Amino acid sequence: MTTSPGLRERKKARTRATIQREALRLFQRDGYAATSVEAIAAAAEVSPSTFFRYFPTKEDVVLSDFVDETTLERFVEAPAELSVLEALTHAVRTGMADLPVEDFALEHLRNQLIRDVPELRRGMLAEMTRPMELLAEGIGRRLGREVDDDVKMYAGAVIGALSLLAPHYDDPVEQDPQALIGEILERMKRLDRILTLPDPESLPPARGDAG
Repeated sequence: MTTSPGLRERKKARTRATIQREALRLFQRDGYAATSVEAIAAAAEVSPSTFFRYFPTKEDVVLSDFVDETTLERFVEAPAELSVLEALTHAVRTGMADLPVEDFALEHLRNQLIRDVPELRRGMLAEMTRPMELLAEGIGRRLGREVDDDVKMYAGAVIGALSLLAPHYDDPVEQDPQALIGEILERMKRLDRILTLPDPESLPPARGDAG
């Protein structure tokens, strides 16, 4: 009997989540530098080669999912009447509301690691191109429009602004899931007032396009 693609994808997602969860637990217990890929693989009950199929480096196990595929799908499928940033707010709110308390604590730890470990801070800057590309792709899919320079710049502005406005994770108030969700949603509202994605029909022709 052939395993359906849906079941295979769910199994891969579970394996990936397990590796990341066990890695974060070990980082918390033993420290980031002292934790090896081999130790993470053993804790997750997978081989080191399986680890590297999901995460090319140890850094990636912390840095991945800044904007993940699940959030992207929630964004694309959000109610049609929502604006781009309202749809993104919907996706973030839904995802965080479904996050178990244990996983929220690990997400808090992940952000602390990015803040405190120099190589992860540097890696986060390099990793920002990926969520920008993912969000630009999602905007194109949601609006049914070409992912042109305006869409890419808009996505870059959103990701950049959210990064600059990242919550202070050492603030005890923001260690509470509901308080943190409220803070993020308020900041998304501010972004929605500031940023506008122009309609392609309203833009002047590019140089060389005019007759």
